[in-house]
Amino acid sequence: MSNKKTVRKVKKKNPNLRLVKNGDIQPKKNRKRRDKQEKIRFDKSKRIGIAAGSFILLLSLFLGGYYYIVKNYTITTVYVEGNIHYTNEEIMEMVMGGRYGNNSLFLSLKYRDKGIDNVPFIQTMDVSIEAKDTVRITVYEKALAGYVSYLGRYVYFDKDGIVVETSQQKTAGIPQVTGLSFDHVILHEPLPVEKPEIFDEILNISQQLSKYSLSADKIYFDSDYQVTLIFGDAKVAIGDSQDIDEKIMTLQYLLPSLAGQSGTLDMREYSEDTTSYSFEKD
Repeated sequence: MSNKKTVRKVKKKNPNLRLVKNGDIQPKKNRKRRDKQEKIRFDKSKRIGIAAGSFILLLSLFLGGYYYIVKNYTITTVYVEGNIHYTNEEIMEMVMGGRYGNNSLFLSLKYRDKGIDNVPFIQTMDVSIEAKDTVRITVYEKALAGYVSYLGRYVYFDKDGIVVETSQQKTAGIPQVTGLSFDHVILHEPLPVEKPEIFDEILNISQQLSKYSLSADKIYFDSDYQVTLIFGDAKVAIGDSQDIDEKIMTLQYLLPSLAGQSGTLDMREYSEDTTSYSFEKD
């Protein structure tokens, strides 16, 4: 016998071959469930990533738009016109007060197709945007003929004697009417005077004074409804309503000479030929 060992040739193993033990074998059903769960987790993560990206994009667009609007629509110029009772600053505070009140785009949306109502002494206010940085506020005040003092308040009335407002604040340019008798005041109703037609005369006097840029402190009616205009310490006796327009037109030339004087200028007797009027000092 030969002493040579017999060597058996062993085939090279397949490197891709995997040994699976009996305990490691999982049913196909479990594998499908696991694959499905992994797919769900992947899809969920993908959706969250897409949602987060979309949110960041939208947030960036919003912040960019906000910055652009704030920077480019800030109001730097304001025109206020038509106001007498309120100052420019008070009107601006009414219209532009609050957050974003100085932004023209915000104001254009806020006051689009509507004015501002329910403000004492004001019929309405219109707001117009003339440029990105410019706004114009037009004030339409209620037509006031005069006011009377009643129970410590100023009672303002219009051309028909209707009580428009009551206030503790006196409005410049509106004359006080004295000498009228009444025992009560109701807002939005006529002053209960004995002679309602007196309001036509008051309106005419107020309009004539305004026409010639005259500002009387008071319009006084005596018991016979004779008129006296009061300018500081100087009084001007006008008399009845006859020729009152011509008297006030002439008064514009005489009033400067009464500045600083105390007394009464008598203009009750008027004619086109009259060149001088008597002045009686107090």
